[in-house]
Amino acid sequence: MQANRVVLTSGLLLLMLASIGCSHTNYYPPPPPPPAAQVPAVVQLADRNGFLTGRTDGARDATSGFAFAPRRTRAYHDTPGYDPALGPFSVYRNAFRDAYVRGYGQGYNRR
Repeated sequence: MQANRVVLTSGLLLLMLASIGCSHTNYYPPPPPPPAAQVPAVVQLADRNGFLTGRTDGARDATSGFAFAPRRTRAYHDTPGYDPALGPFSVYRNAFRDAYVRGYGQGYNRR
């Protein structure tokens, strides 16, 4: 009976020590960052063409005394400089027009 008590006490003591000793946390390094998103060539071309054209048109309209109206210009509607080899026209047109309005505002307000 006393042997059972010693075994039981020893078992409980080992169980308590095991539960206390397992309090460490594992360290896992963070995953690598995702690769940088590549901007399609058609969007790069449209952004450059639209911004430069818009800046030129905006500066011209400001010095000529015209009202700020980037969406009423011929270049905004015609979206010049498109190259079909780079991708769909709708992608080029949307990127060109966004960049054109930004460039027009910059050119118009700089005078």
